[in-house]
Amino acid sequence: MLPTSARLLKLLSLLQAHREWSGGDLATRLEVDVRTVRRDVAKLRALGYPVHAAPGVAGGYQLGAGAKMPPLLLDDEEAVAVALGLRTAAGGSITGIEESSVRALAKLEQVLPSRLRRRVNTLQAVTMSTARSDTPVDATHLTVIATAARDRQRLRFEYRSHDGTASVRNVEPHRLVHTGYRWYLMAWDVDRQDWRNFRVDRMIPRTQTGPGFDARDVPEFDIGDFDAWRNARFQARIALAAPAQEIAARVPQRWGAVEAVDDRGCVLHTGADRLEDLLTWLLYLDVDFVIHEPAELRDHVSAVRDRMDRAVRH
Repeated sequence: MLPTSARLLKLLSLLQAHREWSGGDLATRLEVDVRTVRRDVAKLRALGYPVHAAPGVAGGYQLGAGAKMPPLLLDDEEAVAVALGLRTAAGGSITGIEESSVRALAKLEQVLPSRLRRRVNTLQAVTMSTARSDTPVDATHLTVIATAARDRQRLRFEYRSHDGTASVRNVEPHRLVHTGYRWYLMAWDVDRQDWRNFRVDRMIPRTQTGPGFDARDVPEFDIGDFDAWRNARFQARIALAAPAQEIAARVPQRWGAVEAVDDRGCVLHTGADRLEDLLTWLLYLDVDFVIHEPAELRDHVSAVRDRMDRAVRH
């Protein structure tokens, strides 16, 4: 006979595997008598598992929905499927659950056997994602960061800034933020003694986390502080020959901020990592514009204009 704790786990696994079991079937599977099955069911109920019992020949035991979520037992295939689903959701392909997906993923991957983790990584490597972000985040890195924040452990990582400069940062991670477009980490920078926001797609965490730290009061923030354009390589200020209300209705928040000048014009503050993207967005607006900054964008527009002139002359 299995020890009581092992038998309870096996009983729970059986109840989760099928909708309904007779007492006799459970007794056979567990190699005990029906009376022991009844006692084990009572122990599961005491632990918070809602096990329903129906009397009679057609009756049996059934695991129902309770007032709170009890622990689940997953077999190998189920664990792989759940991990893949959480990684996909964390990437932003399902709006509104990215942050909760990362928390759940951190819990699951903490106990996931190495053989299953390898399977998850292999499957993800050959799977195409339709997530909205153009800056994919390594799910393993995301899990390491989330776990360090949860356990209040210092985190060291290599970081590449928007201009390509590399550095090693030592921080106290406090909060992961998903804007619907990118992941950011709010952290206390130990070396700079100040709060910093880091783009997760530019982070490469070191394998081992550092010592623990005490929780700090996280400063209030506006989700707009994390908009992708604010952290882009090229920051632009563009005068547009159109009312601010018209442009604001056409420019998503992640593209930039619109400042009214008068009834007929406005200024667009935006940014991108590539000059090509900035020009594409401006052409999409289909209004006259004047580039105040950056100078690199003016040079790029001049080069494109010359290329277009050559194209139509031939």
